[in-house]
Amino acid sequence: MSTDINRYPRLRLINEPEELRSLPLSELPDVAKELRDFLLASVSQSSGHFASGLGAVELTVALHYVYNTPFDKLIWDVGHQAYPHKILTGRRDQISSIRQQNGLHPFPWREESEYDTLSVGHSSTSISAALGIAIAAEKEAAGRKSVAVIGDGAITAGMAFEAMNHAGHIKKDMLVVLNDNDMSISENVGALNSHLAKILSGSVYTSFREGGKKILSSVPPIKEFASKAEEHLKGMLAPGTIFEELGFNYIGPIDGHDVVGLVNTLKNMRNLKGPQLLHVITKKGKGYQPAENDPIGYHAVPKFDLTKTELPAKKASSPTYSKVFGDWLCDMAEQDDKLMAITPAMREGSGMVKFSKAYPNQYFDVAIAEQHAVTLATGMAIEGLNPVVAIYSTFLQRGYDQLIHDVALQNLPVLFAVDRAGIVGADGPTHQGTFDLSYLRCIPNLVIMAPSDENECRQMLYTGHRLNQPAVVRYPRGTGPNASIESEMTALEVGKARQLKQSSSSAKKIAILNFGTLCHYATEAAEILNASLYDMRFVKPLDTNAIKQAAMQHDYLITLEDNCIAGGAGSAVLESLATSGLNIPCLLLGVPDEFVKHGAQTDIYQQLKLDSHGIVEQINGFIASQG
Repeated sequence: MSTDINRYPRLRLINEPEELRSLPLSELPDVAKELRDFLLASVSQSSGHFASGLGAVELTVALHYVYNTPFDKLIWDVGHQAYPHKILTGRRDQISSIRQQNGLHPFPWREESEYDTLSVGHSSTSISAALGIAIAAEKEAAGRKSVAVIGDGAITAGMAFEAMNHAGHIKKDMLVVLNDNDMSISENVGALNSHLAKILSGSVYTSFREGGKKILSSVPPIKEFASKAEEHLKGMLAPGTIFEELGFNYIGPIDGHDVVGLVNTLKNMRNLKGPQLLHVITKKGKGYQPAENDPIGYHAVPKFDLTKTELPAKKASSPTYSKVFGDWLCDMAEQDDKLMAITPAMREGSGMVKFSKAYPNQYFDVAIAEQHAVTLATGMAIEGLNPVVAIYSTFLQRGYDQLIHDVALQNLPVLFAVDRAGIVGADGPTHQGTFDLSYLRCIPNLVIMAPSDENECRQMLYTGHRLNQPAVVRYPRGTGPNASIESEMTALEVGKARQLKQSSSSAKKIAILNFGTLCHYATEAAEILNASLYDMRFVKPLDTNAIKQAAMQHDYLITLEDNCIAGGAGSAVLESLATSGLNIPCLLLGVPDEFVKHGAQTDIYQQLKLDSHGIVEQINGFIASQG
């Protein structure tokens, strides 16, 4: 396949949804085919999220065809599936730059396009935002519509149900499209349900049902009978009882790859009053058999050859930190049958596949429910189990109250394995793990560890697991410096740093206090500057003796972390110095007070001057400024 737009006669004429809406309905299947082929060609040549977008092609075409976007507001939950949306909304020719530095954002992004109503990255926010927009639309009284598209994974989060509960209560006009790709759909079932959906969404059926309710409501015994009869009928025809109980009018399920059927149903639903839910069944990876067979493996892909049946093999390299964690988890479970591992729908990303298969009775995937994951661990710890919560830094933010109120306040021994800490890269500002040290270190009872390499990570996990209090080990996405990993697990002395290098200079002595996996950059910088280097290991409790020693023996103190400078590990060092009455020029190196955009990790480190060259440049500039 080629990305030459001239090979797509219909798609090349669609620069905005208005041009899509000018086409006859009969041409939409061909538009969807061209859109899917173009998506296959472009992502395979540039990398990016893959399977989700393939499954949402017809739905995207139908939504932009029926709704007057951008006047009508279309909100994508998470946004992995939004590549077709970007292609149809003026960004077709830039799609090859997605997730790359200075290229298109990986998710819908308000600054990028007026068609992107909500900037997203974390799941389960769409219904709340759509309801807020619906409330505003009612006040505006201009006929603006509000549509949220949410997946069967994202709808498992409590926030989605909180929003639906509220929407069902206040009865504002809005549509929630449940994009259900957890199962395949046969032609017969699809045709039948498309037919039922069309009937159930039609004005005749709707007016009959609502009118019947009003008539019967004045006769209590008949009202009760009618309610039970309707509930029984719905139980036979559609699996939507739970949504009806939340106050939504449920339609479906409908075949999400029948673009004509989707358009007809959406047209019927567009002017219905109150909260509506359309349940569509789609196939993740639709149109590309390898992705259909392995939607997890093809969720996000590197560049690859569409003619091959497998993705290119990853080059042999040092193990990722996620694998180091996964291996430790299995090794620890051999010794501890009370170990319980919890993940909020991040089994693959957190390196837990092997553990989940080897220890299924000690493995709990709670779906996209970070708050529940943390308090679930609380209950386990109360009863003497040893829970380990594997969670991304950016998602731990969503369980912050539970971390404080349910774990730390009660001083319970829960270990948090915080993956994707620091600079994550291509997924951009919604996924950068640059705040955890700042939002964690203010919490009492919490031990916080930041390993400098793979072996340190393994030993810190063991250390945290053995502590009789809450503990965090935070580590980045990707690989480390390829340190030798010791199979034997040894507990570290809590709050104890280690000195890796001693300066031999007699003038302008510099000490670098490193926190975490930028240590390899710090080592190179220390060699260039002839500086002392301390691997601090613990952000909390700090090694105050090491800080005092460094302050008393050197002329300048430099802290280094892959966390925001505001309130981070460097701030903790300044607090310690102030308490000790020590006065020494200090430079805090880390992430500035801004959201870090998407791009390759190495490019971002260079941009932020957190690679070895940037560290040296910043230190030399600081010393020069001191006179």
